[in-house]
Amino acid sequence: MSKGAPDTPVTLSPGHKDFSPTDANRGPSVPYAGSTNPAAGQWDGRKLSRDRIADYKRFVVTDGEGIRCSVYVSGCPFHCEGCWNSSIWDFQAGHDYTQELEDAIIKDVSQSYVKGLTLLGGEPLLNTPVLLRLCHRLREELGDTKDIWCWTGYTWEELMREGETPDKAELLGLVDVLVDGRFVESQKDSLLQFRGSANQRVVDVKASLATPDHHVVQWAKLHDQHRFVPEMYGKDRAAGEGAAS
Repeated sequence: MSKGAPDTPVTLSPGHKDFSPTDANRGPSVPYAGSTNPAAGQWDGRKLSRDRIADYKRFVVTDGEGIRCSVYVSGCPFHCEGCWNSSIWDFQAGHDYTQELEDAIIKDVSQSYVKGLTLLGGEPLLNTPVLLRLCHRLREELGDTKDIWCWTGYTWEELMREGETPDKAELLGLVDVLVDGRFVESQKDSLLQFRGSANQRVVDVKASLATPDHHVVQWAKLHDQHRFVPEMYGKDRAAGEGAAS
């Protein structure tokens, strides 16, 4: 189901920064110097997506709560410095999304021990032609017995601003938990749960959408580490050795 060329090409200025930090067109809460900051609606997944999947991982425990099935879509114009998935920035990377793959994903997610589906990439919110199809089918066949997690380079505030494309809102309405924001290498922190850098948030989508002003409500089960486990064991060992001497 590969598509032809997009109607409107993505144009990035030198250094992948579309707007200067003082440009009024950046939009609210687009926070990071040196990141690619699209204006509202500038990137349209309905035009950019090639219906390509970079990877599909069954029964993993790292991509959200519980045992999950993870779909990695192809294509991301955010180009975050230090991104560990830079090999799939190209919308042509990977392989075609097929009916056979979709059937396999639904079958896998339906297993009783699987908590839900995770969408990663690449940029899921710029691959809505594929993911809307998949997520609508999941809801139709499995209802709310499974949850959907999604990682995005967009901030929540960007997704809420006037002028964003409606397909993003449609996909967001099917998602339970959103991990938002660009990866910022200077804020990298390996102690964070489900995030790579401290600017990113784990958002309870339904609770956030239910607020009058659609402000961010953090996922209630978030639990970051505060120190490395080896450090904890080292202190316990030192204490035991001291008591024995």
